[in-house]
Order: sequence, then structure tokens, then C-alpha cells
Amino acid sequence: MPELPEVETTRRGLAPHLEGRRIATVTLRRPDLRWPIPPEVAERLPGQRIDAVRRRAKYLLLDTAAGSALLHLGMSGSLRVLPATTPVTAHDHVDIRLGGPKDSGRVLRFNDPRRFGCLLWQPSGETHELLRELGPEPLSDDFDGDELFVRSRGRSAPVKTFLMDQRIVVGVGNIYAAEALFEAGISPLRAAGRVSRERYVVLAEAVKRILAHAIARGGTTLRDFISPDGAPGYFEQELSAYGRGGAPCPRCGRALKQASIGQRATVWCGHCQR
Repeated sequence: MPELPEVETTRRGLAPHLEGRRIATVTLRRPDLRWPIPPEVAERLPGQRIDAVRRRAKYLLLDTAAGSALLHLGMSGSLRVLPATTPVTAHDHVDIRLGGPKDSGRVLRFNDPRRFGCLLWQPSGETHELLRELGPEPLSDDFDGDELFVRSRGRSAPVKTFLMDQRIVVGVGNIYAAEALFEAGISPLRAAGRVSRERYVVLAEAVKRILAHAIARGGTTLRDFISPDGAPGYFEQELSAYGRGGAPCPRCGRALKQASIGQRATVWCGHCQR
């Protein structure tokens, strides 16, 4: 599943082609993806100008005066701005056609083979229920080690599970949690409540640094993810822990350990991470 850097890469790729453009029509080739597509998407979007393309956690929002189209790429979704004459394939479920003088003939196309993505509607001035309980953005000033320390007190769950809780901080998925814990030298198995304030400060800075670098490098190449221009991400080759169980630790050379935490594969160094 695309994580925060992949979604942010998609947002940055789409924004120059969509912001300020007016929507002509919306074509829904099926009534649902993961959930039913609300009728407002097809009824309210046509005629609206896209004021901004935003990201909240792993969701993308196309903001208009009438409301926002709320999109999630799921396991295999992708968004491309294409000529409207581009042949439709089996999994091209949605076309949002642009209608301005410079944009006629172009569409924003949502392709999702597994249909785990979504296209929902957020009325103007409201916050969709999927976004209401989310924690701070990891690259914002609202996220820091002191806040992590306070929120972690009394928690016995592994720190990796704690870090991946979207109510604590959004968008830190399995890949980047593993990488941040490796950089911070913290075992993913350690109870969240037993990590010191000082170590949480180091961990929060590691999260910020790794996510910012992954965004700059175009995200992480996964089986199903490609960026809007068709190019894969370039961060995968730099992974220190994720997906490297049994391989030598980049720091000490010992074999990296692997286990399942919260039904997620977790890799760490038993010597460097305590």
C-alpha cells in the first residue's frame, strides 16, 4: 500500500495540472470501490474549480467551493492526468474531465485493480468522519518527541505499533516506522511506555528526516506503486531494515532479525536497537 511519501509524491505530481482548473464532467464506470461512491461526486463536482490538491495522512483531497473529493489509493490505485482519448482499460473506474480552455481533452483518471481505494465526498466546511480522529502530520510542528513521550505513558504495546497508530501520528506506515526505529536505535519490541523522553526526541526527528528524504526521492518502489509520471520511487534501494530480514545490519554486520508485530513483518538489529 502506498505510504505517506508515495501519496505526497502523487499530490505534488498532480497539483500543477489540476489546481485552478475547472471540472467539466465526472464519469463513474462502477458505483463503488472499497465503499459506494456518493452521488455528490458526480452531481456537485461538474462546473467546480479545483482550488487546491491537498493531502491529509494518506488521503488526497480535491478542494472546490462545493466540497472536496476525498480519494485513497488503497493497495493498487493510481491517479494520472491523461488525454481523454487514452483508451480505457479494465480497471479505469473514474474519469474527472477538465473543461477549461487549456484543459479540454484531459482527464484525471483513477485506476484501481484491487478496488481497495475509495472516492468519497466531504461537504464544504465539514470534516469527513475518516479524517476526524487523525493525529498530527509527521512533518508538521505539531509532531515532536515531547508529544510522543506524553502520549506513550502507561502504554504496554510495542513502540512500533504505537508509532503506526494513526491517532498518534498519521502516515507512518510499516516501512517508515521500521526505518525510523532503526535510525533511532530503538527496538520495535520495546514497550512504548518504556521509551524515554530523550529517545522519543531522537525518534521523532528520525521520522521527519526519513519521510522528508523519501518524498524527495519519490517515495518507495512497491509492487503496485508508480508516481503520476509513470516513474517508480527511488527510496527502496536505501532501506536499512524493512524487507531485509536475515541480511547484514548496515551498522554492525550482524544478521537482522525478523518477526511479526501486529500482523506486520518487522525487521530490526538485536545489537544496534535496544
